Amino acid sequence: MDLTLLVLAAGMGSRYGGLKQLDQVGPSGETIIDYSVYDAIEAGFNKIVFIIRKDIEKDMKELLFDKYSKKIKIEYVFQELNKIPEGVELPADRVKPWGTGHAVLMAKDIINEPFVVINADDFYGKSAFKVVANYMQSKQDNLKGKNCMAGYLLKNTLSEYGQVSRGVCEVNDQNELVEITERTKIGWKNGKIVTDNDGNDLELNGDVYVSMNFWGFTPDVFSELEAEFIKFIDENASDIKSEYYIPSIVSHQMNNSLATFKVLEATDQWFGVTYKEDKPLVINKINELTHTGEYPEKLWK
Repeated sequence: MDLTLLVLAAGMGSRYGGLKQLDQVGPSGETIIDYSVYDAIEAGFNKIVFIIRKDIEKDMKELLFDKYSKKIKIEYVFQELNKIPEGVELPADRVKPWGTGHAVLMAKDIINEPFVVINADDFYGKSAFKVVANYMQSKQDNLKGKNCMAGYLLKNTLSEYGQVSRGVCEVNDQNELVEITERTKIGWKNGKIVTDNDGNDLELNGDVYVSMNFWGFTPDVFSELEAEFIKFIDENASDIKSEYYIPSIVSHQMNNSLATFKVLEATDQWFGVTYKEDKPLVINKINELTHTGEYPEKLWK
C-alpha cells in the first residue's frame, strides 16, 4: 500500500531564533529531518512531501532533498499566505501564516493515498513511524475515516528551558481519541507539571497522552479540511494572528462522526529543539542512540 509522509517544514522557529529545520544535530552533521526520513523509509513509507517556503527552497533542495531522492520519492509544495480556496478574500493586513491545518491543505493536489503528518523539528523515534505505518497498512481494505495519531506521555515531552503547548488527549476504552484540548504554557514548577488556566496554575497528569503533531489521515480529509478552512477565515478574518490548526479538523471529524482516531503509543521518548538551549540535549540523545546501535554513525552513505 502506498503511504506518504507529509513534513511540515515551513516554520521559522520564532522561539528558537533561526531555521532549525537545517540545524545539524547528528554525529555526521545530520538534521532532525534526516532521522525522520530514515525512520519513515525503514517503516515502509514510499513517498515524502515537504511543505516549505519559497525562500528556503534552494537550501532544502541542496542539503536534504537531493540525497533523499536516491532512497525515496520526494515532492514539495509551498505554504503561502495567498494560497487559499478560490472565492475566499485575503484580509488586507494579514501577514502571519495560516497555521498547520492550512499547511496540510497545500498538499491536496499531490496526495491521493493515506498519509502521515509530522513536524520537521521534532525527533519522534522509530516506534512512532512503525506503529502508525502498521495501523494504516492494516486498514487498507476499509481505510476511509480510519485515522490515527502517535501518542506520547506528557511528562516525556517537556523542555527544561521554557514552557510549551501541547494537545492533551482524552481516550476511550478502545484507545480512540475522544477529545483533544490545547494547553499552553506547560512546564515544570516545584516538581509538578502545570499549565496556565486563566492566570492560575492548573496541575496536569504527566501520564496522559499528548499529541506531538504526528497524525495519520486518509485522503478524504482534504475536502473537509478545505471546507472547514473557508469557515475559519470567514469567522476569524478580523483576527490577523489567528491560525488554523490540525486539531481543528480532528475535532470536526470526531464531533461529526466522520472519522475515528486510534491513539497508538509511541514508546520512544520525544525530544525537540523548541529553544536554542534544547540543542545540546538533542545532540547528546542522538549520540546515545548512535552508540547503542539504534542509528548508524552516518545515515546517508
